[in-house]
Amino acid sequence: MKEAAGEANLTVVAIILIGVVVAVVTPLVTSLMSSSAEKACCSDAGGIWRNGGCQPGSSAYDSTGYRECVEQATSNQ
Repeated sequence: MKEAAGEANLTVVAIILIGVVVAVVTPLVTSLMSSSAEKACCSDAGGIWRNGGCQPGSSAYDSTGYRECVEQATSNQ
């Protein structure tokens, strides 16, 4: 009987640990995905990603296209 109780306790501990890991990792992954989407939109609009923002990289830089792309990417998450 004690062995069954021990296994049940280990199962509960494992479930709690999985929940904690998911709770910690989810915001990190969401942040990384958002940052990656912004960088991709910047590149598509002809910009260069510098210092955490999109900077015009050439005369063909489309700031409106960049903003629309970012809005669409963040609304899809």
